[in-house]
Parts: sequence; structure tokens; C-alpha cells
Amino acid sequence: MAAWVLPDHIADILPSEARHIEELRRLCLDTARGFGYELVMPPLLEHTESLLPGSNSAQDLQTFKMVDQLSGRTLGLRIDTTPQTARIDAHLLNRQGVTRLCYCGPVVHTLPASPYATREPLQMGAEIYGHDGLEADLEILQLATQSLRASHLTEFYVDLSHARILPALLAGHALTEAQLQSVTQALTHKNISAMRELGKQLPSNLAQALLALVQMYGGLEVLTHAKTEFAAWPQVLKALDELAWLAGHANQAVSIDLADLRGYAYYSGPRFSMFVPDTSDALVRGGRYDEIGAVFGRKRSAVGFSLDIKVLVGLLPHPQPQAAIRAPWSEDPKLTQAIAQLRAQGHTVVCLLPGHESVVDEFHCDRELTQHQGAWTVRPLHSN
Repeated sequence: MAAWVLPDHIADILPSEARHIEELRRLCLDTARGFGYELVMPPLLEHTESLLPGSNSAQDLQTFKMVDQLSGRTLGLRIDTTPQTARIDAHLLNRQGVTRLCYCGPVVHTLPASPYATREPLQMGAEIYGHDGLEADLEILQLATQSLRASHLTEFYVDLSHARILPALLAGHALTEAQLQSVTQALTHKNISAMRELGKQLPSNLAQALLALVQMYGGLEVLTHAKTEFAAWPQVLKALDELAWLAGHANQAVSIDLADLRGYAYYSGPRFSMFVPDTSDALVRGGRYDEIGAVFGRKRSAVGFSLDIKVLVGLLPHPQPQAAIRAPWSEDPKLTQAIAQLRAQGHTVVCLLPGHESVVDEFHCDRELTQHQGAWTVRPLHSN
């Protein structure tokens, strides 16, 4: 195989797209900074005990592993930055009050999430620690929404769900591991017939509730319907009230999917996904995961979201680069000074190296630096 052939689902990013990705990365991080979120840069690899808190086999299978030549311990390439920010909050910052953190960097997966997905997403996200009220959930939802709007993506909607609904329904019922997996699969795939068949093995009230749950998706009317169906479960009613409050403050088109179990397994409260119409994969996933810090010895309230900048860039029109200024190569100190001043003002100035006067790569030059009466001035290109 040729030395320049990359592994499957791994790709180089060429100048034009790389510039767009970098602009979006800065835009999203600047938006988070405007909300008061501090930037952190966790390492790409860590001991697997830190990268894989808990016993999630799916995440374990998605992690590239290697042996550390210094310690002999197993290291892994991160597949998600959220546990790393929880570690930073718990052991490095160790603040008592609210902590807001954001990040943006590559993560690596052993397998692509979909047939055309990359195995090296560029994950941007934000987390808020130390507040257990819905105000934190709403702030994260607003930040995620504002990040997409700042990127000039306008056609998207928010899908709300809640991680405590299914555990509340199953409380007090001793399901086998096989039964629990069957319930999860039926909910994930909205498989009504499978849930009806599974209900034959379960108590009638639970079977009826699960059959109702698998059909609980649609508009805000789902919440009203759910309150009737689940009136006997106080914890479910509380979760529905939380979703209704968030939906009322979202300031964005909202749908409801109470059976949504996709995404990370560590969610513990309200959850949200953001979709672009006519797409099946969520562009943004977020929600509450209060248990995530427990493995680091400091269980704190936590809410956050993440998105893949590479996916986001593919949903946006390709921007035209800002027109550049063409300059000749010369040792004239006045020209050097003129170029420095223009670059300090934010202009792109492309110096044409001797013998390559027609090459300017991706930059479109509509002006040029020319010498007129002993001074270097910017004039429209090809102007007399």
C-alpha cells in the first residue's frame, strides 16, 4: 500500500476547509467565553481508568489502547472530553462554587459512528459544575443554541428527553439483564411490536407503561399525554414538569422524545439533542450527568453539551475568503513597513516570491501594493 494512503475514515483537511473549521472553532469558543466559560485543554491520551469511568462496554470498545513505555500501564486515546473536564473540576480546580469549563479538540474512535463519519471528530463542548437546579440545564441549552446561531446555522430544532423516566418506571421490578437490553432496544428503535411482545413477560402495569413510553415522541402535546399515562409514577411526573419548564424557556423549536436513549450512558436528568431537518444523527447532544465525577472522588452536579465541528462545517455554506492584497518581493524597507502595517490592521498580504508571481494559493487578491512617487500604496488590482 502506498505510504500516503490514510486509514479508513481518517482524512487530511485541506486549506480551504481547515480555515472554515478554525473559524467555527474560534466562534464557538468565543461564544462560550461570552457566557463565562473558561477554556481547558486536556491531553489526548490518559490512563484508561480516567478516560473510561464506570463500566460502559461500548465506550471501552471505541477506545484505542496502548501500553505506556514509562509505567507499563494501559493508556487510551480519548473518545469524549467530558470525563476529562470532570477530572479537572474534581482534582485540579477543586472549587466549591460553580465552575464553567469549555474545550475544543480532537477525539479518536476505533469505529466510525456512521458509514460516512470520521474516526477523528473535532469535539467542542462546555460543562457547568456545582448547580443542581434547572437554571444550569437552561444555561447549557442556551449556550448550545447560541453557538449554532453564531455559526449562521438557522434551521435546527431541539429534541428534549429525560434520563430518569425509564429508571423510575422500572423501579421495584427485577428485570433480567436480557429483559433490560430488550426494553432498551425496543425504545431506541421505537419498536412497538417488540415492546408489546416483551410486555407479556412483565407485570401488566409496567408493560402498559413501557408500551406507552415507546410511542411518546412528537410535539409538546406529548408532555400532556404523558402526564395522563404516567400519573401513578410521581418521579416521572416530576421529570415531565422539568421538561415542560425547559421547553417553555428554550426560545427555539422543540420536540419531545421520552424514549430517546441514544448518546452517552451517563446522563442522569434532562437531556437534549439538536437536529437539522432531514438528518437522522444529532448535531448536538447534551444534558445533566451528576454521577460523572463520582469515579474521581467528587460527585458534583454537572450539565454540559458537545458537538463535532467537522459535522457542523459540512452543514454550512462554504464562505468566500476575505480578499487579499498582492505585494511584490523586495528588500525595500518602505515596502516591508507597508506590509507590516497592513497585516497589523488585519489584512492578508501575499508576497509573490521571485519566479512564482502568479501563485497565490487559495487567496483571491483584488488589490496590490504598488510604488507611486516613492511611496507604497494599495490600489485595485490591474488599475492604471
